[in-house]
This record gives sequence, structure tokens and C-alpha cells, in this order.
Amino acid sequence: MHELILYHYAMSPFSEKARAMLGYAGLSWQSVTVKEIPPRPVIDALAGGYRKIPVAQLGADVFCDTRSVAREIARLSGKNELILEQQPRDVQDFVRETDLKVFLACVVAASDGRLLKKLVRETSLFATFRFLKDRISMGRNSRVKALKGPQAKARVLAHLAQMESMLEQDFLFGTSPCIADFSAYHGLWFVCELAGKPWLRDYPRVRAWMERMKGFGHGQRSEITGDQALDVARNNTPRALEAASEHKLTGQSVEIAPDDYGRDPVRGILLFGDDQSTIVRREHARTGVVHVHFPAEGFAITPVSA
Repeated sequence: MHELILYHYAMSPFSEKARAMLGYAGLSWQSVTVKEIPPRPVIDALAGGYRKIPVAQLGADVFCDTRSVAREIARLSGKNELILEQQPRDVQDFVRETDLKVFLACVVAASDGRLLKKLVRETSLFATFRFLKDRISMGRNSRVKALKGPQAKARVLAHLAQMESMLEQDFLFGTSPCIADFSAYHGLWFVCELAGKPWLRDYPRVRAWMERMKGFGHGQRSEITGDQALDVARNNTPRALEAASEHKLTGQSVEIAPDDYGRDPVRGILLFGDDQSTIVRREHARTGVVHVHFPAEGFAITPVSA
């Protein structure tokens, strides 16, 4: 059986969310490190124009967005608490707020000179300039209004205070973690671990929770090349669909794209759609046929004229 392949880079917050879930699930996985900004030829071959990181792959199935990645980790490990749609409404509401508005506030609040110096050390001055230019352009095309610096910091501190009051037990919604913990973790990882903000000092319960989350580690990781990962796709066929599609555009050529930011579309044939997930069929000379999986929520599907 193939191991999950994760396309990621070290300073990516959502990649850290996926890495932490892999650690919690105790899975062995294969790592393909990609650039901080497009072009990313390996991902282009697998998932068209999709630009958000991370992306995961298992054989000839490709998973975009950490919600799809989490669902696949749960399928492989039996950790169904990582599947958002199977959680109670209060958990789902917390995750949706934290993964978007709180996360964006964390990014804005963390983006100062110290973080830029770290990015320069990790990459180069030229790469940092290109990264900032890329993210500014992505922000202009976003449908989500980002907070300014002081407002972003205030939003993050309010989030920390909320978490401090929630953490009466070891994790946010009980004695064991669920998807809400991993959604809260990666933004604070970016603020406190990468950017070095000292804000946890006033929130002892959150500080202890962060240590518990870091304690899961990243699982058993091995490095492979992008070419090796593409060979895996080419030498396999996508798994069979488990149910009939409910989407009215099934069988048609469509474009699917995030509806918040990073809205570059992926084109393919719609194979499956319900209220939880969407699957499109793509074909590339390097990979053969692959099935690309997306969450249903947060993605817009439009038909493509012949």
C-alpha cells in the first residue's frame, strides 16, 4: 500500500496543520518540498492551476485543501475526529471561523521585520521579494477583507482569550483532540513559533495546550522527489467512487476554485459531488488520469463551454 505524499514547505502554516495531523495519526508519509510561490510544475501536472499548499496524493488520487487532506488521514488511520463534517455544530463553527478569519489575522499580526528576516534566511532576498509580491497580488484578488496590523493583533489576542476559557480540559472540546485543535494550532504556530511573538505568556492554558500539540510530532517522514511522486500517479489508477454523484454538472467539463483567496481554477470533468466533497477527473501526459478531491464547502464550480 502506498504512503500518503504531502507537497508542502517548511514555513507554510496549513502545511504545519497537515504535518501535525499526520503526527497525531501516527502515519508514515512521503514528503515533497515545493517552492513558496508558483510555478510548481509537479503540482501543476497533478492538480492544474491549484495554488494553495499543502496538497496530498495517494496513488492517483490528489487531495486539495487541508479539509480533504484531513479526511484522507482519517480514512487511513481511523481518526474520524479529524473529519469536520462529522463533528458537532459548535466544533464546525469554531473551525470555520479559525481556519479563515483568525488565520488571516495571525498572518497579518505575525508579518513584521523578524519574520521577514527569517524568510530571507530560509530562502533568499530575491525569493522573499517575489514571495511578498505574490502574496500582495493574491490579497488583492481575495474576497476576504483582511484586518490591518493593530486590528489583527487584537483579533488574535481575543482568540487566545477565548481558547484560554475553553481549555478546562486538555483539548478545546474535551480530553482528546479533534479537528478544532489542529485548526487552532497552525495559526498560533505561525505567530508564536515562526514569528516569535511572546503572546502566550499571558495564557498559561493555551501555552500548555501548544506543548501538547507539538508533542504529536510529524509522524514518520521520508523524502522523495517530485518526479518519483509523479511516477506513483502514472503507475496507478484512481480508486473507484464510493457513491453516485448528486451534482447536476456531473459528467461535464467544469472549473473549480476556492471562493475566498488563491482563487486560481482547476479544470476537469466533474465525476462526483455531494454536500461534503467534489471530485474531478484530470489527465496529463506525465501522470495519466488522476482524480482530484476538494471539499464541497468553500469552492465554486462553474461549467466550461466547449
